[in-house]
Amino acid sequence: QVQLVESGGGLVQPGGSLRLSCAASGFTLDRYAIGWFRQAPGKERERLSCISSSGGYTHYADSVKGRFTISRDTAKNTVYLQMNSLKPEDTGVYYCATYRGGLACPTTNLYANWGQGTQVTVSS
Repeated sequence: QVQLVESGGGLVQPGGSLRLSCAASGFTLDRYAIGWFRQAPGKERERLSCISSSGGYTHYADSVKGRFTISRDTAKNTVYLQMNSLKPEDTGVYYCATYRGGLACPTTNLYANWGQGTQVTVSS
């Protein structure tokens, strides 16, 4: 069965960095696009980034462009989100999710399987 487990969250000071991991099981990354999402307090869930099933296409929200980088390690069947220059507004629960369809990396919320989330808090 498809399963995702996020890890790597924690408390970090503004300007700091974290690397989140999304460990996949029950499928291989070459058949699914993976998106990273954030649920901030009092706000709707936001898509931050996506990587296509081929690994050849990525997308970033304007709010994280230039600061966050999505990548994958096919040998470990894991997707990463490197987060640099973190801001207090980056605080929230971070989720990864799968998409399997004809689009390389959809901008709409078509993701079917979700992990449990990992908390990121950016504060002094």
